[in-house]
Amino acid sequence: MVAPPDNDVIWARSLQHSHNGSPALGGVSLGIRDGEILAVTGPRGSGKTTLLHCLSGQLVPEQGEVWFNSVPVHTMGPRLRERLRRDKFGWIAPEPQLVPELNTWENTALPLLLRGASHREARKAAMEWLERLDIGTCAKKRPHTLRQSQRQRIAVARALATGPAVIFADEPTATLHRTDRTHVLRTLTSAARSHGITVVLATHDAEIAALADRVVPLLDGRRVSTVRLSAEADPEGRAACSLSV
Repeated sequence: MVAPPDNDVIWARSLQHSHNGSPALGGVSLGIRDGEILAVTGPRGSGKTTLLHCLSGQLVPEQGEVWFNSVPVHTMGPRLRERLRRDKFGWIAPEPQLVPELNTWENTALPLLLRGASHREARKAAMEWLERLDIGTCAKKRPHTLRQSQRQRIAVARALATGPAVIFADEPTATLHRTDRTHVLRTLTSAARSHGITVVLATHDAEIAALADRVVPLLDGRRVSTVRLSAEADPEGRAACSLSV
């Protein structure tokens, strides 16, 4: 193994992975700088989600290396990777994945409580981000009483409340209307800037990708030089591309 550059908070080399025999990643390498907002772009099925899963330790690649702060994630056992995700990473999925029995602030504070934070400390951090996302008034409501846009804001607040080093956001606004999408993304990116959080953002939307410091395009599980994205979600995932050299 070769240690990654010191200025990369995440570094991956030659990642290969497949699902049920179908290639999902075909030798992807990249480095992500501390505090950077990186957009991983490409049509549906290009390998974006698989890449984020490998970088965050949710998947161990079949081949290749993943490093976080010069520590090899790919050699960690399941418990160490779970602790890393709990203590250092935040995750935002396309769907909010909330616990139906918990109310809004409890869902937001749950990762902090699991880390051993006091009830008071966890609630304070949760409410801070719920207020910033304009859903503080929903703090005592259960998920089933809320709109989809409100539930997704809870997921964003939950990822931010832990003060993570890195947030992995997989199509975080795919289910939102334009107005809600803009507000959520502005909050996420401004929070990342002000708190020095690294963000790895998977998207097939050109407007969202434009918010990033840098873009890594994927197609068929490989890095390419360009992927033409639509400004709106394309249900068929069409894209034009050229292979990188």
